[in-house]
Amino acid sequence: MKRALISVTDKTGVVEFAKKLNELGYEIISTGNTFKKLDENGVNVISIEDVTHFPEILDGRVKTLNPYVHGGILYKRDLQPHVDTVEKHNIGPIDMVVVSLYDFEGAVRSGKSHDEIVENIDIGGPSMIRSASKNYKDVTVVVDINDYDMVIKKLEEGGLTVEDRRKLAYKAFSVTARYDTLISSYFAEVVEDKYPEILNLTFEKDTELRYGENAHQRGFLYSQPNAKNPILNFEQLHGKELSFNNINDLYGCLEFMREFKDDEDVCAVAIKHANACGVGLGKTSLEAYTKCYESDKVSIFGGIIGITSKIDKATAEILNKIFFEIIVAYDFDEEALEILKSKKNLRILKLAKIEDSKQKFDMKYLDGKLLLQDRDFIKDEKQEVVTKKAPTKEELKDMEFGMKVVKNLKSNAIAIVKDGQTLAMGCGQTSRIWALSNAIENNKDEKNFEGAVLASDAFFPFDDCVRLAAEYGIKSIVQPGGSIRDEDSIKACDELGLSMVFTGARHFKH
Repeated sequence: MKRALISVTDKTGVVEFAKKLNELGYEIISTGNTFKKLDENGVNVISIEDVTHFPEILDGRVKTLNPYVHGGILYKRDLQPHVDTVEKHNIGPIDMVVVSLYDFEGAVRSGKSHDEIVENIDIGGPSMIRSASKNYKDVTVVVDINDYDMVIKKLEEGGLTVEDRRKLAYKAFSVTARYDTLISSYFAEVVEDKYPEILNLTFEKDTELRYGENAHQRGFLYSQPNAKNPILNFEQLHGKELSFNNINDLYGCLEFMREFKDDEDVCAVAIKHANACGVGLGKTSLEAYTKCYESDKVSIFGGIIGITSKIDKATAEILNKIFFEIIVAYDFDEEALEILKSKKNLRILKLAKIEDSKQKFDMKYLDGKLLLQDRDFIKDEKQEVVTKKAPTKEELKDMEFGMKVVKNLKSNAIAIVKDGQTLAMGCGQTSRIWALSNAIENNKDEKNFEGAVLASDAFFPFDDCVRLAAEYGIKSIVQPGGSIRDEDSIKACDELGLSMVFTGARHFKH
């Protein structure tokens, strides 16, 4: 007779599964509450104590850590010394192990006390899973309720193949690895080890995307189960599925929106190829969007628009006049939603509340290496006036706005802003003067830069940016400072009548 040991926290479908195993000639062994559940529902089941000849002890901490269990799982059926050993000690075979682990993840998420969380660390379950997985040639291991039907079907058709059991073992090892990673991550927070010697990360596949950045590349979306306040948290109300590029651009859009989540004004931001092409602040969604649109009427076509408010009918009517891939906002009026839904492929996303990020670091995977750094959370930067002329109250406000914008553009980055609106942006250039030149050249025919503020993500190595800005009527500059040639830029400002403020904080983004 074959024997299956069943010990599951998630008891979904376990009664039906166990009954079918009974019908197929399996003797069922079970533990604790699982035994009670199966016994009450008419499954022919024996208690683990009848196998181990020892009671469950220490409030259930020790149930299956016993040679009658692990010997029955781990012995090699085709190795005579192993067979002789288990026969000598009267150890019966265990041919299938069915386990779902204590809900450690749920205990952490629900805010239980540290002691309660520790009690939700499963010991016997992972041990049995690993034993069965190691001996997959002889033992079937089942850790996913979605595999119950497949296992029964295979048994009814003659049995599982070695390849079937190998695949189940692979899944099982992945489950225990994930489980241990969640425990490790929790304890890293408890002991406040932000950058551990061994960094354990675990991600789960959400979905396969239509393709990656390009049609010849496969693309997937994975999620980190223990992530806190993930920003990609939304409900899709309409439109076709999101693509790889959509999700990447959407992340950039939401990062911008997070910068302005606490502002009294509404922020509208348009994203194209992961960079902003327009940002506007306004008292209403319509005013904010209008400023954003007028920042760059060309590049916004086919992009993503994000608005930090509820979208009303008037705003929806304006939005519907051009092509967007995605519109994301806090909510939509019923009339607004009907208007936007007239475009069948438009992806309409209702955003959950944007909270401050709890992710500890940014990371970049570099083909076997991982670069990690603190997130760029700097707030309340200094405003050191370094020129003879001081900026006005309005210019200081635009400086704060400009630095929030430029902080989220690819370096080298320049943003020219006025009255809560971007007039021009230059990003991703290998020279700072080129970033400024591109911003101006692409917009000089339709923009008036008189009285605007220039924001730079890093210091000026020369005074060329100051002099070019002055040619177009820019009156104030905000930058981190820190160049050995800072005095050249300061002198040029004084000479040309510009004010300049140093923040002391660089914001490279590569």
